[in-house]
Formats: sequence, C-alpha cells, structure tokens
Amino acid sequence: MKTKTLKKNKINVVTLGCSKNIFDSEVMMAQLTANKFDVEHEAQQDDSEIVIINTCGFIDNAKQESIDTIMRYADAKSEGLVEKVYVTGCLSERYKDDLIKEIPEVDAFFGTRELPRLMKTLKADYKKELVGERLLTTPSHYAYFKIAEGCDRPCSFCAIPLMRGKHVSTPIEDLVSQAKDLAAKGVKELMLIAQDLTYYGLDLYKKRALADLLDKLAQVEGIEWIKLHYAFPAGFPMDVLDMMNKHDNICKYLDIPLQHGSTSMLKAMRRGITREKTEALIAEMREKVPGIAIRTTLISGYPGETEEDFQEMYDFVERSRFDRLGIFTYSHEENTHAYDFEDDVPEEVKRERADRVMELQSGISYELNQEKIGRTYKVLFDRIEGDYFIGRTEHDSPDVDNEVLVKMTDDTFVRLGDFADVTITSADHYDLYGQLV
Repeated sequence: MKTKTLKKNKINVVTLGCSKNIFDSEVMMAQLTANKFDVEHEAQQDDSEIVIINTCGFIDNAKQESIDTIMRYADAKSEGLVEKVYVTGCLSERYKDDLIKEIPEVDAFFGTRELPRLMKTLKADYKKELVGERLLTTPSHYAYFKIAEGCDRPCSFCAIPLMRGKHVSTPIEDLVSQAKDLAAKGVKELMLIAQDLTYYGLDLYKKRALADLLDKLAQVEGIEWIKLHYAFPAGFPMDVLDMMNKHDNICKYLDIPLQHGSTSMLKAMRRGITREKTEALIAEMREKVPGIAIRTTLISGYPGETEEDFQEMYDFVERSRFDRLGIFTYSHEENTHAYDFEDDVPEEVKRERADRVMELQSGISYELNQEKIGRTYKVLFDRIEGDYFIGRTEHDSPDVDNEVLVKMTDDTFVRLGDFADVTITSADHYDLYGQLV
C-alpha cells in the first residue's frame, strides 16, 4: 500500500561509478527532459514515480555498491514508495541474466548502449537530433567530456571491454560542436574522458588523433581549461605534449593509470610496457612539459605478486614522485584473462601493501605541496564549504585531487565558477591554503 503520493512523470536518476557514467546519465537526462519528464539527479526527496539506476560493474566494491542501491529501491517499490525501477549501466550489461533472476522487483534491465530501448520502455521517443546534448549534473562551469566509448586493450585484469565493447571514437567535428554548445552554456573547463584517450582516432582516421582533437578544442572560445584523463602509457602519442605547450588552455595535467611498477607484473597484466620504458616515458614527459602534474593509479595484489614485485613498485613510486596517486586492491573478475589464475595474494596482504604505498605517497604529496608555498596559481572556484571558498589549480581535477582553500572574510569574495589568482600561504598533505592576490 502506498504511503505517500508520488509525482507522476518524475524520474530520479541515480549514478554510481566513474565520470563516464556521469556523462551517460547526463545524456539520458537530456533525452528524458525532451520527452517532458520531470528529471532529477540523485533527488533528495523520495517522491519520484520512476527510479533509473546507472550502475558500475568495475570491481567488487563498486559492484556491491550498485547491488545495495538496486536493493534499496527494490524494497522501496515493494513498500509502494516507487512505482517503477529500471537499471542500466555496466553491472546491468555484464550480469543482466543473473540480476533478472535475483531481483525480480526491477521492471527492466538495460545495457550500456541501450538508451533507445530504455526510452521506448518509458513510451518516450529517442531523439536522434539530441545526440551530444546533456543535462549537466556537475557545477555549471565544468563538464566531463567523453571522446570515445569502449576499449580494445587486452589488459588481463579488466572487464571494461566486456561491459563497454570495442573502442569507438566520436568524430572531431561532433566533439567541437559539443564543446561550443557547452561553452555557450557557461562551461569553462572540459575534462576529457574515455577508457583510453590515447587510442582516440585510430578507428576513424587510421592514426592516433588526440593531438588533432586537442588543437581544435583549444580554439573553442570560452573553454579556458582542458584536462586529460585516462591515457594509456604504451604507444603514448607524444604530439599531445606539443599541444600542451602550444595552447595555454590545455592544462599541464595528465591522468595516466600505470597499474604497476614491476616489469614482471606489467607483463602478466598484458600492459605492453616495462617499468624501464615507463620511467623513460615519465622522464620525457617532464622534460617536454616542465611542471606537468602526473596522476596515476596502481593495483596491489595481482595474482602472483611477490614481495619482491611489490618492493619494485614501491621503489618505483618513491623515485617517480607522482603528483597524485591512487591504488586499488586487485579484484578477481569473471571472464577476464586473469580469472584463469589463482587469486593467491591474501586480502589482508593486498590491503597492507596498498596502505604502504599510500603512506609513501602521502609523504611525497606533503613535500610537493610545501614547495608550492609562496607561489601564485590561477584557481577555479567550485564551491563554498564552512568558512572557505574551495577551488582547484590547473593541476587538480574535482573529487580526486588537491583543493585550494581561501578563508572567507569581509574583504575576500570570489564568484563560484570564476578564476582568481591565489598565493599559497600554507599546505598539508592534500590541501593548499591561500590568499587572493
């Protein structure tokens, strides 16, 4: 029996997982809005007639969060608090048959490329003329900007190709058009995302065309920062670095997941690169683009990882002094190449190794931040929290990197979404404190 009145035609879209899922939810929300639905993203009030959950299926923790969220809304449906529950995204793509059996309360499951079918289920039109249109869920001054879908890499641990399919690049002219539309709406920062940025263009232009795309995007009026996320180290197109030097609005920032620092582990992971070649690549990047901030992610506890392998990775991190670093514990994923191997590193050892790397990185981050004291940076302000205006430098992306905190006073004021010059006055491990110039 219903305990409350639900708003007809109101849809609550819940997004789990990475920035690529956020992008997909924004595209879906634009289609729903064009069909006269009242759409909210992660609504505060539970008064929506329909809930659509965009799931993540990447690793165990993400899968569990997705399942917990589905169960929450399945229970809400049973209690009459929701009329319809639909599930889309990576978990649904990968485990649809199992989920249908296990959670029958869900009205329908959809894969990662089934938005037209989802719209049809809602008795709505999939409007082809809206391709590229989005309803932003981020603050209005920045947007995630997906340039390709899927992945052709053979990494042994990764299930993304199973969920997202083969690599498909979006044509340059379409992306430039989308960037112009976003700039017209007030977006100043584009964070380029894909499963693998560096593969961009190989399917369309028979060559790596990320540099060509950057050259065009950098000329879009109103776009002041462009950041690169999720580059692959093997075969990295060095002409991308030339574009960083050519255009001031291409940030000296690169998110390049390296996954390990041991050559034997990189070989087992089928990464197509050695530690030695990785170190040479990082050195060349820093030489070609002085001051570049490099963010990476690593995996601890891959099958067969010995203490010697781990020590090689630890020493690699100590030498490399990455600006930003995250580390995951290995997740044993069905239907991946690595699933054939024994998951032989105990969970507590995976966690302990990850903690050791993060403790090391924390010290490196603190030392690098101390070097910033007294320097002045261009800062983009995102939000107010407590007594502080909170922003980021060109070397920082939202949610994952350092933040710059400026104390609110009677004579200190910045508009959110604006840039301002800030002199850093103090710093800790992951935050910078400063004063407006």
